[in-house]
Amino acid sequence: MPPTQHTINTEYAVGAVHCYSAEIDGELVLFDTGPPTANGKQYLQENLDLERLKHVIVTHCHIDHYGLARWLGEETSATVYLPFRDHLKITRHTERLELMYDLLLQIGFKASFLEQFRGSMDDGSVFPPLPENFKVIEEGLPQQLGLTTLACPGHSQSDMVLIGDDWAITGDVMLRGIFQTPLLDVDLLTGERFKNYVAYCDSLTKLVTLRDKQILPGHRKRIDSVDSCLLFYVDKLLARAARIKQWSMNISAAEIVAQLFKDEATHPFISYLKGSEIVFLRDFLAEPDILRDVLIEMDLFSQVADQFGYAVD
Repeated sequence: MPPTQHTINTEYAVGAVHCYSAEIDGELVLFDTGPPTANGKQYLQENLDLERLKHVIVTHCHIDHYGLARWLGEETSATVYLPFRDHLKITRHTERLELMYDLLLQIGFKASFLEQFRGSMDDGSVFPPLPENFKVIEEGLPQQLGLTTLACPGHSQSDMVLIGDDWAITGDVMLRGIFQTPLLDVDLLTGERFKNYVAYCDSLTKLVTLRDKQILPGHRKRIDSVDSCLLFYVDKLLARAARIKQWSMNISAAEIVAQLFKDEATHPFISYLKGSEIVFLRDFLAEPDILRDVLIEMDLFSQVADQFGYAVD
């Protein structure tokens, strides 16, 4: 029997978020937490037996999926499990921001923008504080839960798919009808820019292994099929790449954001998201064969061949 889906409304643009609960080997497990709001807390209090909660496992530390992790760590005796890359960027927050500022300057954002961006990243609205006691998923989940994990970076560095016998909780890795911006970020293990495009292509090859699983997404009710979801993402990527290929590489990503998204990119974090997308698309246009080879391997290339040719020609 698959985990139970819980839907909690949020104030964010993406709308309601799903978390999931399951009784595994007699132990109550919660996958993702919902947002750090009074509504989120009330929902969990009314719909879960928090006194019995044993494990909280987070797919990725974006606020709508991870926001109540610290509260649950304080209110219950549950152990909280977080992805390694999220643990790294939260515990090394100041170092990461300094490296991020260098990246943003390199893609054309001004010093005045960095001050606004700093405020949005330091006010706790993006990454709430870590739980007092937590463990890292990659160091091992309790064996009795019988779960396997699949690291599928792309939307973030840390996206983790949690797999049971015939189901998979995918967080924001696979969402029906929502194209996610792969985020510009720093690889704290190397100090260099995280290569989201390469990671995205590698993750596609992992996600097709879930074709026989029931997909339990982080938003919206269902996934029609793994292939249709991945083809939607690829189709959007190709359409947006075709849109920006007209811009000379001498024009910075920040300038393209300013011209393409004049009315949308008013908040510094939104401008950052749009800039991230431009960098990702330019990485694709520089090395399209990486994605082409992956799609051929997945037996999906023929379905997007025309769009692919238009995007890269």
